[in-house]
Amino acid sequence: MKKEYVFTLLDETITWGLTEICTRCRVDSDLVYEMINEGILDPEGSSVETWRFNAVAIKRIQVACRLKNDLRVNLPGVALALDLLEELEELRSRTTQLS
Repeated sequence: MKKEYVFTLLDETITWGLTEICTRCRVDSDLVYEMINEGILDPEGSSVETWRFNAVAIKRIQVACRLKNDLRVNLPGVALALDLLEELEELRSRTTQLS
């Protein structure tokens, strides 16, 4: 059975708590904790109760889940892939600005 992914445009000024982010991204809180431990996510706030996640976090969770589920990449590999993808995006942006 093929898994469907839903991508939504989000307001970058809105933030969500842990429960909301889990519901919105259809992931378990344990996976979010693991992603935080691997450096994939960096929530705002000093404790679980005050954690806030922005639109960038939602995008990272969605891409991480696709890498993990579709390509069977482990979380350390997902963290590396996400960092490289963001670096590539930044370099492309710089190249466009220089043109």
